[in-house]
Amino acid sequence: MKVIFTCGGTAGHVNPALALAGYLRERHPGAEILFVGAERGLERDLIAHTDYPFRTVNISSFHRSLRPKELRHNLVSVRNLLRAKREADAILDMFRPDLIVGTGGYASYPIVRYGAKRGIPTAVHESNIVPGLTTRRLEPYADRILVGFEDCRQHYRRPDKVVVTGTPVRGDFFTQTKREAKQKLGVDDGRPLIVSFWGSLGAGRMNRMMAEFLSLEAPHEPFHHIHAVGALSWEGMQTELAARGVSLAAHPSLDVREYIYNMADVMRAADLVLSRAGASTLAELTALGVPAILVPSPNVTNHHQEKNAGLLGDHGAALVLPEEGLDGKRLFTAASGILRDEAKRAQMAKNMASLGVRDATERIYETVMLLLR
Repeated sequence: MKVIFTCGGTAGHVNPALALAGYLRERHPGAEILFVGAERGLERDLIAHTDYPFRTVNISSFHRSLRPKELRHNLVSVRNLLRAKREADAILDMFRPDLIVGTGGYASYPIVRYGAKRGIPTAVHESNIVPGLTTRRLEPYADRILVGFEDCRQHYRRPDKVVVTGTPVRGDFFTQTKREAKQKLGVDDGRPLIVSFWGSLGAGRMNRMMAEFLSLEAPHEPFHHIHAVGALSWEGMQTELAARGVSLAAHPSLDVREYIYNMADVMRAADLVLSRAGASTLAELTALGVPAILVPSPNVTNHHQEKNAGLLGDHGAALVLPEEGLDGKRLFTAASGILRDEAKRAQMAKNMASLGVRDATERIYETVMLLLR
């Protein structure tokens, strides 16, 4: 069996493909797997840390602005799209796949489209609540559209093609209980644990809010708090905290890090998560049943994060706060209110878990295998 996985743009598109490829390899040790992405995409670096072969197509995004600079960018994208067809055909001729699975990003468009036109079985996984441009354009060609939640089905013209599979979450998220994770992290003294991280887009402003948040926690340390600053904001956070008179060394319950490397442990132990609303984060929150306060990034194309967060908010699983007008004090008040109301927190956790799909990788595997049969 020969399978192409094609994806790109963000880790949220690449990681589901890696999870499925690993599962496929376990079930079929002799399977040949090829990854295809963009020439200058993030996917090149992520796949480089694996032993999967990787091929590229020259393709770029389209911008919606009519400014001269953006129009010139779109002309280049049109030329790249024409070139990508030739490159996709060459890859298909060389590898001759039995199955093609796209997991999002514009890099997946030419391989899925031109593979489908050859009669090769194709599937597209969309991790966002509302389909992105690439998924919308591939809907007429793909045999199956795989989505994270039942609510997603309404956004497609061909709901008969849509299969609710969930979005894959790494297996190490489920290898321990919440109590075991708290003990491992040393946060099992009865106080709840807040986990916060904001990613790279807009992280500077959110980290300034978190400096105020942490300064409000510091006098009494009512919670344990693990906060990931990110490399770009690390020095700025130290400056902000110092200006507020907060010494992290004097407050052991405030664990401020550049990056959370043990995310599986931290998320499993969390009682409340403060974050953006990326698709991968939502998959983890729902799989683990962790209540959240979500502040969608206003900088994401097509307002995907706002729509992602809206689903969890509508189901009572998360409190959604717009970034505009938000400050650290309001965020601290909201988090404190949830953590001090055990009944509310328990209901949010229940609502979150009701949306989760723990066996998403297996569901996707079973769905795409049906295409081969």
